Amino acid sequence: MPIEILMPALSPTMTEGNLTKWLKKEGDEVHSGDVLAEIETDKATMEYEAVDDGRVGKILVPEGAQGIKVNQPIALLLGEGEDASVLEKFSEAAPRPATVSAPSTAAEPAAVARPAAPPPPNGNGRIFASPLARRMAQHAGLDLGTITGSGPQGRIVKADVEAALSVVRGAPAPAPTRPLVAPPAPVPSGALSKERVLALAGNPPYTERPLTAMRRVIARRLTESKQTVPHFYLTVDCEIDELLKIRAELNARSDSYRISINDFVIRATALALRQVPAANASWSDEAILLWDSVDVAVAVALEDGLITPIVKNADRKGLATIANETKDLTVRARAGKLKLEEFQGGTFSISNLGMFGVRDFAAVINPPHGGILAVGSGEQRPVVKNRALSIATVMSCTLSCDHRAVDGAVGAQFLAAFKKLVEDPLTMLL
Repeated sequence: MPIEILMPALSPTMTEGNLTKWLKKEGDEVHSGDVLAEIETDKATMEYEAVDDGRVGKILVPEGAQGIKVNQPIALLLGEGEDASVLEKFSEAAPRPATVSAPSTAAEPAAVARPAAPPPPNGNGRIFASPLARRMAQHAGLDLGTITGSGPQGRIVKADVEAALSVVRGAPAPAPTRPLVAPPAPVPSGALSKERVLALAGNPPYTERPLTAMRRVIARRLTESKQTVPHFYLTVDCEIDELLKIRAELNARSDSYRISINDFVIRATALALRQVPAANASWSDEAILLWDSVDVAVAVALEDGLITPIVKNADRKGLATIANETKDLTVRARAGKLKLEEFQGGTFSISNLGMFGVRDFAAVINPPHGGILAVGSGEQRPVVKNRALSIATVMSCTLSCDHRAVDGAVGAQFLAAFKKLVEDPLTMLL
């Protein structure tokens, strides 16, 4: 029986995507791990890898198609020895409706309720399982052959592995939890149609730029954040002359790295969060979550949006490591080559517009993070030292906090720790 290749959920907020390009054509042999297609998600354009071995029997959705619902069949894969005649039973004109439930923090879509069935092999003993489920089982040392799949055609998904883990640990299966991020808000009643916008603007000449999936999600999430997260802002001025001196000395020592001011900011942010753990927090309806790890998401501008690759465990990494990792993440982010786990998650955000000459600004919080640090440019300003006027290079940094999770005093303590580290950069080298 042919294997249906379904439109995947490549990010937790994805409900539909665009099929940008097919990298395999009908008749091509496919092996597990081969890249089948490029898919534009709500976050970025990503490569979709095959899970099973076989031969592409029929492509159901042509490249360039937009708005394809998650879990809709996009192609059929023939197993070993299967004849193309079996494809006649499948109709291109009857795609199965998407099986996406309410938004969730899990990376797997919810499956349609159906009787549980053992995961069927594809003729050579291979078990059907999503890539995420395979990774989870591998890390936990679970045998996929002992797990019953609840996904399409008995495919094992994330929830099945979690249930198996709970049994192994002697705990009840995890109950569905509410996501940390509020579900997508309906379009506000005051939202304007294109016709209304043109009428109010007096209909001057204009050029339309179609909305991409990424742009739509950015708009929705920013609106949700400003409407549902109570922001408050704290600003601190940091003198960075000593930091610039140390940076120049470090960069002169080796060609194997190139440390930027932003790398110092990432390091200082991570160490400050470790010193003030109450600032490394997120809000949920049940509790304030204090994160054990310090994973700093760094905003990177793309041609049509923004993505936040994550420097994980940044408090445990030196400046050279942070510099090389950040450079690699940025390059791959702009090329659309990041893996889901490299930009999904994090515990705190940084947005730096200093390279554009912006003196200071207030950034919008990226839920479920409890805070985001907006970094301005370093510029020469008059300062008072020892009751005398002098000149120093000063960088303004503004912290946006979710007041539900991070109180004003906690935010102030974080900024004080951050400022001390930035102004005494040698402490970041220890």
